[in-house]
Amino acid sequence: MTDDTGSVVQPNWRDVLQALPDAAWLVDARTQQIVRANERTLDLLGVEPERLHGVSACLTVATPEDLAYWDDVRAGRYASLSSDTVLVNAAGHLLHVTRSIRPVGPRGAPSHLLVTVRDRSGEQQQQQEREALLSELQATLESTADGILVTDLAGRITAFNRRFAQMWGMPESLLVERNDAAVADWMRRSVVDTEGYERRMAQVREATLMRATERIVLLSGQVFECVTQPQCHQGRPRGRVWSYRDFTALEGASQRISQLSTTDVLTGLYNRRQLGGVIVESIRLARQQGHTLALLVLDLDRFKQINDGLGHEIGDRVLRDTAERLKSCLRQGDQVARIGGDQFALVVQRVDSRGAESAARRVLDAIARPCAVDGLQFTLTCSVGIALFPVDGEDEDTLVRNAETAMQRAKQGGRGGFRFHQPHHDADLRQRMRLDHAMRQALASNRFRLKYQPQVDLATGQVIGAEALIRWRDPELGDVSPGEFIPVAEDSGFIVPIGDWVMSQAARQAARWHQQGLDLPMSVNVSALQFRQADFIDRVARVLRDNKLPGSALELELTESILVHDADEALQRLSQLSQLGVRLAIDDFGIGYSSMSYLKRFPIERLKIDRSFIQGLPHDASDVGIVRAIVQLSHALGMRVVAEGVESEPQRAFLAEAGCHQFQGYLYAPALDAISFEERIRGEPRSRRTVLSLVGR
Repeated sequence: MTDDTGSVVQPNWRDVLQALPDAAWLVDARTQQIVRANERTLDLLGVEPERLHGVSACLTVATPEDLAYWDDVRAGRYASLSSDTVLVNAAGHLLHVTRSIRPVGPRGAPSHLLVTVRDRSGEQQQQQEREALLSELQATLESTADGILVTDLAGRITAFNRRFAQMWGMPESLLVERNDAAVADWMRRSVVDTEGYERRMAQVREATLMRATERIVLLSGQVFECVTQPQCHQGRPRGRVWSYRDFTALEGASQRISQLSTTDVLTGLYNRRQLGGVIVESIRLARQQGHTLALLVLDLDRFKQINDGLGHEIGDRVLRDTAERLKSCLRQGDQVARIGGDQFALVVQRVDSRGAESAARRVLDAIARPCAVDGLQFTLTCSVGIALFPVDGEDEDTLVRNAETAMQRAKQGGRGGFRFHQPHHDADLRQRMRLDHAMRQALASNRFRLKYQPQVDLATGQVIGAEALIRWRDPELGDVSPGEFIPVAEDSGFIVPIGDWVMSQAARQAARWHQQGLDLPMSVNVSALQFRQADFIDRVARVLRDNKLPGSALELELTESILVHDADEALQRLSQLSQLGVRLAIDDFGIGYSSMSYLKRFPIERLKIDRSFIQGLPHDASDVGIVRAIVQLSHALGMRVVAEGVESEPQRAFLAEAGCHQFQGYLYAPALDAISFEERIRGEPRSRRTVLSLVGR
């Protein structure tokens, strides 16, 4: 610089350098050595400014361009230089910088060179990070299972992945060439609903901030879920992202799930769940249009025998055949469903009771047609229950419940027929349910009691046994007779725990009497279900063992139906009981099915004549003939015979004359509690045995 007189004025380089925003140092043009540096060189190079004084300017040079520049300076060629380059710091690390060198002094003969350097390492790192991020984003875009398309606000393609082209079946070249019109046209021509697709695209283009999700169905049958949302920068929309997911398999699975939720897999009919919807809709229409309808519930009779005997594969074929037969019974508007293992239901529209009966007969006839499976021919029957809307129920649950109740009555009535719902049966069902619940409470609360009716030897008049009668007094129901609750217990299966309780209590009382000097053997009457329990023999043995009773102290009374149900199994069990020393009797003899061959094979010791044959003695000729025949049969088989329900002296006299061995009934004594029983027989000659039975009449 020069003053007004033209003399050269040296600037205050220290202040000048310190005022610069970047690292800077002043180089002597003649020696190429640094003569001064500002404080910012410490941040850039890691060297104190004072330590740079006298250092060659080439020391930090790391590029051929810079080396060539300083060679020119040494040769007296001075020029300005400004570019991005690389320097070396004190630690030997390369720094990316923007470097500027300007001569200072007279043109062509500068005294100094001013070097300013701006660190670009942060910018370089950011650029590298941006490039890495873009590479990662592109890799992510390509790896996703969804098809991705990115457009600007004008709809021009800015990015995409290969999956997008694959899903739409378009040549990738269309996208690479950014042929926006061709891509849009390809997509439009690929969808089923072209007009709807174009309309929705127009709506999205107009609403730049719209987010939308829709299903797109292609002509190829593919189903896409399309999700689109705006691409924004600093809160302003700059484009749109379209994501396409292939829902074809999911759509098929969804349809399959929907089908499974409403359809029976085996038969293809509606299932119970769907039947509910059919009934609800049918009721709505019937109520709206003022007509009636019928619900028929049917159950195949003895189908379990087919499954157990022929196998489930044959059973399934029979069920499929049944479904086809039932479909042939339908009129237009009627529906059929499979609602259980071998249960079906039909909704019959616009029928009264006569029309419902006609439908039931069609069903019975269709099911009864001969079946042929693998060369085996057989005939099925079914039991049908009918409930009518609105008289038997105005909602789905009530109709189904009443139709099922009627179906159970049809089964109880002999199978192979139909029954209409009868309102009074609802009351019967509620009473049975109430009894069943109360029975369980009674057993848990020890409300059952046993009473004992003496059994008397007709020849000597001595008491030779006692029949134990179960009694129940409920705090709410009062006295409940065995005739009321025993059938309910047998139907529900609760007869087994009741029977176990009675056997245990009876054996305990027998042991107590034995300790008191009443050496009276005892017997227990057994229900069919209890007798068929797999561990029944073990239970009997345990009762004897727990009460220290010999087997001969116990007699089991069984009905004829137990013995003929499965004669071979019954014989095996009776033989095991006999080996324990337990005595065996047939109760209520004469009112069920009897087989002389079975009686000969079974180790039975006593027959008990049912009280129904005693009431007419000695005047009713039929009763007289039946009793004499039973007595003669027992003599021929070597069995003793006991008459139940003897209430008069003429009855006793006739039985004695006919050869009957023992009797029980009000003529001698009603059922007594244990203490009264002891008092009644105390003082009489001790009998040789006492019989205690499970349940009396």
